[in-house]
Amino acid sequence: MNRGYQAGAAAADRTLPPKEDDGAGRGERLFALGLFHFIERLLLVVIVAMTLLAVAFEIVAIYRLGTILLADILLMFLYLEVIGMVAVYYAKRNSVFVYPIFIAITAVGRLVVLQGKEMAPENILIEAAAILLLSLSALVIIWAIGKQAA
Repeated sequence: MNRGYQAGAAAADRTLPPKEDDGAGRGERLFALGLFHFIERLLLVVIVAMTLLAVAFEIVAIYRLGTILLADILLMFLYLEVIGMVAVYYAKRNSVFVYPIFIAITAVGRLVVLQGKEMAPENILIEAAAILLLSLSALVIIWAIGKQAA
């Protein structure tokens, strides 16, 4: 009976996280985490500002050209997805990894649409395979996030 208790206690010791003795104090760790959090937020604001600036440049280019092309609309969707990615990052961090995949799918789809007639058929097939692979990746990540939340 005592032997079973000792084995159970040894197993419980292995499941506990090891004590951290890395030389960094609690205050230093909190400062570093706060600094990294601030840098992260600052870069997110810079990304949104740069995206909005790119949108403004695109609108000016459309106005000067006097016509709206399909490429302009698809590019605006890419900008919108970047802003949406930052918004999702602020709202809930668990789906952050899926948004860059959505942006990549949109970008590859944009290439197929805009260069479809001039492209070699095998290149269209390769880009379609890339979209399929990205879509499967997004599904796996969404499935894993759902599994982790449950």
